[in-house]
Amino acid sequence: MILATDQIKSGMVAIVGPPNAGKSTLMNSLLGQKISIVTPKPQTTRNRILGIVNSSDHQILLLDTPGLHTAREPLNREMVRIAMDSLSEVDIVLFLIDVSLPVPEKSREERDREFSSWLERVNCPAILVLNKVDLIDKKKLLPLIEAYAAFFPFKAILPMSALKGEGTESLLREMLVHLPLGPRYFPEDIPTDASERFLAAEIIREKVFLKTGQEIPYSTAVLIESFQEEPEKGLVTIHAAIVLEKDSQKGIVIGKGGLKLQAIGTAARKDIEKMLDQKVFLKLFVKVRKNWSQDERFLKELGF
Repeated sequence: MILATDQIKSGMVAIVGPPNAGKSTLMNSLLGQKISIVTPKPQTTRNRILGIVNSSDHQILLLDTPGLHTAREPLNREMVRIAMDSLSEVDIVLFLIDVSLPVPEKSREERDREFSSWLERVNCPAILVLNKVDLIDKKKLLPLIEAYAAFFPFKAILPMSALKGEGTESLLREMLVHLPLGPRYFPEDIPTDASERFLAAEIIREKVFLKTGQEIPYSTAVLIESFQEEPEKGLVTIHAAIVLEKDSQKGIVIGKGGLKLQAIGTAARKDIEKMLDQKVFLKLFVKVRKNWSQDERFLKELGF
């Protein structure tokens, strides 16, 4: 959708980088509201999610992308493909890294090669965002900036804490320097182009991530089987399936006496109600689809 209006600063910005660097947190911080789900577990984001930063003189289309990593399984390869494709489709790339993670000396050369292989696809202005600087000794910051300045011709290198919202104003100003003049692509009151069904599924998946152990999240998908709006009752009824790969995982998600599944549903319902601004009846089911993450047909059904 392109809206007829006077030209403003507008364009598309991809947020890319390794898993768990804080890409979704950064997008939510820039938007001032939660669009992308956030968990402590790497590779939470699987699809490309659009968030729209609106102002009277600019509109920034932010793409939150899956984490870049060495991928072997079909699901992971699709995630990396989605992120890499974003690099050639945007006006600005924000390359985000977590500076709080120590990198052993023997791993630095390998990491630099990996970063180079990703960044060589970039053909637009790139800004390096050093995230989680609140978690490191400030004396380490300048050497980090100098090292990355020699590594790639970034237009700027900006330290920030996406979680605390520190540095977002500086980042916004830097993006506006490099964004072209263009139209407003979406109405000013739209924060994302994602459907309510998609966002509901993501919220449910987030709660599964947060309330189960390490072995579950990567084997979890969520399918919205029905999404029925009843305006006269002020109610939305959602039936959703939590899809797992192994029978042995069902008990972990359901929990003793169904308490775990109930907790997932209650937490998800509250967030979905907040998003929709109305009451929600949420019914969750748990299904097993063997090795779904390697089933390319099912991956397409999930939107990959």
